[in-house]
Amino acid sequence: MYYNIFMISVFDNILSFIDTFGSYSVLISTVLILIEALVPMLPIFVFITVDYYVLGPLFGFIVSYIFTVLGCISSYMIFKYGFGDKFDYLTRNKKMVKKYTTLFKNISTGKLVLIISFPFTPSFFVNVAAGLTKMDFKKYLTALLFGKVALVVYCGYVGVSLIESFKNPIILLKIVILILFIYLIYRICDKLFNLGGHKW
Repeated sequence: MYYNIFMISVFDNILSFIDTFGSYSVLISTVLILIEALVPMLPIFVFITVDYYVLGPLFGFIVSYIFTVLGCISSYMIFKYGFGDKFDYLTRNKKMVKKYTTLFKNISTGKLVLIISFPFTPSFFVNVAAGLTKMDFKKYLTALLFGKVALVVYCGYVGVSLIESFKNPIILLKIVILILFIYLIYRICDKLFNLGGHKW
């Protein structure tokens, strides 16, 4: 209850701030979504809710989805090419770290889709892990494109009542169905277009 009141207050403040930019309000909210991939403390679900509020469900989803994906790709690239080699150097003699980084790097695309789809998965850390382990970009991008659909729909649907909605069994069931549906679509596309998820 207190969380919802706090987040509604945050939402109203952000909305008021964005409204001050008039016709540029959508641009501001989408830039904030882009930045969120690099600054995990920012509440992405609030920004997505703002897009839904300002643009409506369809265009709000499209804009939020595109910028969320672009933000994650930017984060992945920064850590892969900016810190990947240094990470390899620092962990070259740490067998336990190598074990888990190798496991994550070689995770199947299907499992990565599920991880990204889950609303409470911190996308920033997935981007960092994928970048530092130098995960294959095609695998990462494929999982990102499918997984973010569920996340953006969920954020736009529940709005600022994130925690409270997660406690609601009906909403939780809908989210599970949505994630399973996205995963099914991925598996079908994998079969039709040979995405190669089973090989990764």
